[in-house]
Amino acid sequence: MNGYRIPSQRSIIDRRALAGKIADLAEADGAAKARPAIVAALRDALASGREELGRRLEEKPSAGHEITAGYAFLVDQLLRTIHDHVVADVYPAANRSTGERLTVVAVGGYGRAEMAPHSDVDIAFLTPSRNTPWCEQVIEAMLYYLWDLALKVGHSSRSVDDMVRMARGDLTIRTALLEGRYVWGDQDLYDEASQRFADDVVKGTERQFVAEKLEERNARHVRMGDSRYVVEPNVKDGKGGLRDLQTLYWIGKYIHKVRTASELVDVGLFTAAEYRSFRRAEGFMLAVRCHLHTITGRAEDRLTFDLQRQVAQRMHFADRPGKSAVERFMQFYFLQAKRVGSLTGVFLAHIDEQFAKSRARKGLLANFKPRARSLKGFRVFGGSIAAPSDEWFRNDPVRLVEIFQLAEANELEVHPETMRQAARDSGLIKSGIRNDPRANALFLDLLTGRNNPEMVLRWMNEAGVLGRFVPDFGRVNAQMQFDMYHHYTVDEHTIRAIGLLSRIEKGELVADHPRSTRLIHEVASRRVAYVAALLHDIAKGRGGDHSVLGGEVAEELCPRFGLDEGETALVAWLVRQHLLMSRTAQKRDLTDPKTIEDFVAEVQSLERLKHLLVLTAVDIRAVGPGTWNSWKGQLLGELYDAAEERLRLGHMRHGRAERVKAKKEAVAELLGHKKGFLRLYGDRFDDAYWIAEPEDIIAINVEHYVAAHEAQDNLSIHCEVDEARGATLVTVIAADHPGLFYRIAGGIHLAGANIIDARIHTTKTGWAVDNFLVQDNHRRPFSEERQLQRIKQSIGDALANRISLVPQLAKQPLVHSRAKAFDVRPVVLFDNQASGRFTVIEVNARDRVALLNRLARALFECSLVVQSAHITHYGERAADTFYVTDLTGGKVTAPAKLKVIEAALLDAASDERQAELEGV
Repeated sequence: MNGYRIPSQRSIIDRRALAGKIADLAEADGAAKARPAIVAALRDALASGREELGRRLEEKPSAGHEITAGYAFLVDQLLRTIHDHVVADVYPAANRSTGERLTVVAVGGYGRAEMAPHSDVDIAFLTPSRNTPWCEQVIEAMLYYLWDLALKVGHSSRSVDDMVRMARGDLTIRTALLEGRYVWGDQDLYDEASQRFADDVVKGTERQFVAEKLEERNARHVRMGDSRYVVEPNVKDGKGGLRDLQTLYWIGKYIHKVRTASELVDVGLFTAAEYRSFRRAEGFMLAVRCHLHTITGRAEDRLTFDLQRQVAQRMHFADRPGKSAVERFMQFYFLQAKRVGSLTGVFLAHIDEQFAKSRARKGLLANFKPRARSLKGFRVFGGSIAAPSDEWFRNDPVRLVEIFQLAEANELEVHPETMRQAARDSGLIKSGIRNDPRANALFLDLLTGRNNPEMVLRWMNEAGVLGRFVPDFGRVNAQMQFDMYHHYTVDEHTIRAIGLLSRIEKGELVADHPRSTRLIHEVASRRVAYVAALLHDIAKGRGGDHSVLGGEVAEELCPRFGLDEGETALVAWLVRQHLLMSRTAQKRDLTDPKTIEDFVAEVQSLERLKHLLVLTAVDIRAVGPGTWNSWKGQLLGELYDAAEERLRLGHMRHGRAERVKAKKEAVAELLGHKKGFLRLYGDRFDDAYWIAEPEDIIAINVEHYVAAHEAQDNLSIHCEVDEARGATLVTVIAADHPGLFYRIAGGIHLAGANIIDARIHTTKTGWAVDNFLVQDNHRRPFSEERQLQRIKQSIGDALANRISLVPQLAKQPLVHSRAKAFDVRPVVLFDNQASGRFTVIEVNARDRVALLNRLARALFECSLVVQSAHITHYGERAADTFYVTDLTGGKVTAPAKLKVIEAALLDAASDERQAELEGV
């Protein structure tokens, strides 16, 4: 497949000189005695060759074909040298029989002459019949030499008959042999085996092979995340990676007997331009794979965050305004992966057509052909829509938008040949077409389509038409965000968000998004919802606040799309504020009236609120698997309900006293026959507690408090799975004392749990009633009895000083071991306006073990009382928000005091402190 001529071959390895040296050693001391010296000579040759290829990779960091072919050449020459030495010096046979013949065949990636520095050496030893003793001895001796060189060898030893029989029954063996390449040994035997493979294995099984290969490919894609745009792609096995290119070659070779990828042009599967794209993508990915192997010193094919930065540096990518070197490198990677996807579609369509022609009807129906129908001039046939001629788009470029709109409206696929035409002609979309009212009306119809706008927009993007028609979208094409929170590139995230919006509108996600499912049908303009989803991240990667810049883009684009003045203003506001609702819900105390007041002051209208909730839901969910959960849904729902009440009535429905009274009545109803507990103990909880806690949690707390009081427990811990919130409620009742919060947090962390929310209360009689919501590392509740017991035991040990928290916490494994790949500088923010009673402190820092415990301890040491804590994770980053007072119950306002608190929190969150703790 590689077909690459390697320059200066003897600089990599001089086989003649190496063979001469080995022959001299064998002659002088005998093969057996000279073996250690021979192995040493082979090792030196291998090390020298690798060093030369490593130097070439540094000089030409994108020369993937040259380097991989060079490694294959190096192994070829070593194998030939070893074979000749074994046959001549170790097991010489003067008059070999016809059965004592052997050929060495390179298979798999080695057969394609595509080897990265630590690729396996896959070889097949072929013999005419069942192995003779001589053949077995030679094979064994060669393998021992290869193992002595510490090469990872995948090998098989078969007769030609065995090879045919096994290849027929095993797709993996058949694929490996398909790439078989003669290395050394008996050339006639290799030719015979190749002919037998073609005649007895391949012939007549072409369709079966294609079907099995595509099924295998689809299963691999699902295993790897089923997207070309996952932000930590597998260069070899991921969607759009090397294996997809290889699959095209395998299919072409199996059906048309091509020997190199260039011959795919000769048999009509690619145009010359498409083949050049194929080679560019392949060369780039092979180079990336070589860099990964070189950096890690092993066969590593995953482009993980910690390696992305290093590969970008080695491949000479540089920072640009708004985009780091690593983001530019990954954008280029995803553009190559996207090209692989486009090539795959075209290639498979040709294969399908070739099979269709070979399945020509016979008999009475031989001349019958179903007629294609016409749709706005396009040809519709067999569920596909196609351009009727090669000049179709050139004659009217608006058709480049129209074909996708018709495909969505009529639930049709775009024929791959027409996709190829659209990609070729996408450059015809210039300013005049972008501003054409008909083109924009068609695009808006597609974007807001009732069937599957996500799928069709993805096709439009693959063809390059979407990026041409909306150049601002083209700028975020294949753009990654270098963090552990976002799973997809910006364009893929956006298209997924549109798909989720469509599914919500169709009622397919009502269980997870009941409010959004209702509200999308109540808004005045559904067009606003879809355009806001399209534009919410449109300005990422430009430097500056993408929300503000995106609002400016929306003001320009919406009138072009055909939105009126009111719709344009609403979309621009949504884009500017698309993070407002999630930040408020996750980082602020929703029971604090000031939180709702500030939020409503920004939102101002019910129409904005409805749209904002829907956009927030699809934005969070489209980030990636697991980012949406019931806890986030509940927080957004609470914020929506409180804001809606305020907007409808112009004020909160009840004053403080009325709210407490209503809450007590609701709790009494939940307690049922135990409501008498409220008469006995209800007045021990102050108004702040009644307002802050939800009714169901208060009911649990009251029962727990009564039980603890009657049992005269100094410490009582209750754990209960809270399915509605997707977490486990942990309630601790204990005599209140300074430092209680950070010790409880440390105990919870030691049990392996993550705190997502915390509320801290003290009764009028001096007892702490602290409620924590916790999850495991997979964002699921702790539910097994042993897990709940571990939490109780760990909190008890922490509060009783039976364990030393700091060294124990330092031993805990990192939640995100890859988080060290990111530069996250801790930041502390103070806000004395966000709450009427408390100072709000937000700490943004790298997520790490027991961060909350360390921050809470720092607050305790600064003589602050924590009233509630709200914990948010964005991949490698944590944002912990604390509502605090000083020891007198007042806000912290003195600048000098704030500076001391900031220094203490920055120290607690710093990498230096983490390193210090790990060394404890």
